[in-house]
Amino acid sequence: MEKIRNFCIIAHIDHGKSTIADRLLEYTNTIQVTEGQMLDDMDLEKERGITIKSHAIQMAYEKDGERYILNLIDTPGHVDFSYEVSRSIAACEGAVLVVDATQGVQAQTISNLYMAIDHDLEIIPVINKIDMPAAMPDEVEDEIIELIGCDRKDIIRASGKTGEGIPEILDAVIERIPHPVGDPEAPLQALIFDSVFNSFRGIIAYFKVQNGSIKKGDKVKFFNTGMEYDADEVGVLKMDMIPRAEMGTGEVGYIISGIKDAKEVKVGDTITHVAKPCEKAISGFQEVKPMVFAGVYPIDPADYENLRASLEKLQLNDASLSFQPESSIALGFGFRCGFLGLLHMEIVQERLDREFNMDVITTVPNVSYMVYDKQGGAKEVHNPSGLPEVTMIDHIEEPYIKATIITDANYIGGIMKLCLDKRGELVKQEYVSGNRVELHFMIPLGEIVIDFYDKLKSISKGYASFDYHIDSFRPSKLAKLDILLNGEPVDALSTLTHNDNAVTFGRRMCEKLKELIPRQQFDIAIQAAIGAKIIARETIKCVRKDVTAKCYGGDVSRKRKLLEKQKKGKKRMKQIGNVEVPQKAFLAVLKLD
Repeated sequence: MEKIRNFCIIAHIDHGKSTIADRLLEYTNTIQVTEGQMLDDMDLEKERGITIKSHAIQMAYEKDGERYILNLIDTPGHVDFSYEVSRSIAACEGAVLVVDATQGVQAQTISNLYMAIDHDLEIIPVINKIDMPAAMPDEVEDEIIELIGCDRKDIIRASGKTGEGIPEILDAVIERIPHPVGDPEAPLQALIFDSVFNSFRGIIAYFKVQNGSIKKGDKVKFFNTGMEYDADEVGVLKMDMIPRAEMGTGEVGYIISGIKDAKEVKVGDTITHVAKPCEKAISGFQEVKPMVFAGVYPIDPADYENLRASLEKLQLNDASLSFQPESSIALGFGFRCGFLGLLHMEIVQERLDREFNMDVITTVPNVSYMVYDKQGGAKEVHNPSGLPEVTMIDHIEEPYIKATIITDANYIGGIMKLCLDKRGELVKQEYVSGNRVELHFMIPLGEIVIDFYDKLKSISKGYASFDYHIDSFRPSKLAKLDILLNGEPVDALSTLTHNDNAVTFGRRMCEKLKELIPRQQFDIAIQAAIGAKIIARETIKCVRKDVTAKCYGGDVSRKRKLLEKQKKGKKRMKQIGNVEVPQKAFLAVLKLD
């Protein structure tokens, strides 16, 4: 056990975590690095150049004639995948904190660092990209010292591109990070920190052994679900899975036990022996709280059961996704899914399409609200259609977040305006170092859900970094905005919005839908309404045949007679015709600006 080190790499997005991981794998001769970001094995990760999943891999390294086993977990940097990071941190004793020499400490760096400190991890600060012409290693060193209070000599300067500083990182991992502690003789306790679905072998769970050991063929049970299995195969994770006869205390590996049902494996569960079980489960992770809710519906209603199975398999691999069944008048049966943010929602949609061939429609995302009725009862509402009658509501509370934005001082004006437009309040601002400012805002979560992150990046030319935590619920003046097509409400397009924004939002929505809904044989009235009050209207004119073409000469009343006849036909058509809303219209509402 003294020869094992478990550590993860944490950093802000794009600070070079996966590149440093490549260099570490190359230096320890674990694999031949043939292309960039070897651990990002999903097509989506390669295309977008971001890490979506945490990836665990084992390396062997010799130092002073001793052979060490290093278990590395590469983690995502985007705020939407912070749950992946918290799970990886729970399986480690130390963390390599990577900071970009050209950008310095960013919001997500701080947030991931605090997460690691809460778990008492040993932190190894590394400054990456020091070979870049724009690098400012001395200034960044000052920022790191101010942030974690370490000595200047503890900070390693490295470059993921040239491989400089990689041996020093490996030495620091061995010297500074403590080995795992546990009792090899105690009953087995292993924490599941991830799982994947394999169509041939069932569900494969990744675990870290805290106490005891597990052998191939053992009868094991999962503590929280109480299900019992045979350990058909246990082993360690290299680029592929490598079977082992036994896994000891402190080791990280995988177990295959022929589990077919996705509900039976819970990330954060404890594995123990049937014959000699442990007394209590390992305290896993805090329950993940979804921030953004949206309805996901199959395009073909017959695919409903397939969509359920696909979501369950996806949930195995992405524990921060939650879903429950719901139905909509416009779209039929589907699921209300909870996501950590908009990027997370986009990735889930994309993965459903690629990995499971599921074509889905996603409704307008919204957050959860607390609705208080006149009797004093409270109810959490995730969906505008779940709101009680307006006359029954006493008041509605919406979630507020504590947002931290780190930016260059030149962009403060634009960022302040953006946050204040989103009904934000400035709590404090402080200079971090030199020309960099840290701003703290209280903003309603509903305002940042749709386009806040994109706007922040464009205002600050990509320099500002953003991180947030849910703070509290506050009373707010909210209105339910309905969209009516020919007087019929389309429930998938209704949203909850603040009273001040309702009229402009309703108007913009009507204009957008006018562009996107194809013309029919009859007029279509698009209306935005709050309760019974119509606040905006657009009309899509009908496609008409020129019925007066054959009528030339003579009195005008002959023309009028033909037009009146046509008008009657159109009116009759309107009564039986229904309007199909194209998928593009649902998506366009998300990107209204």
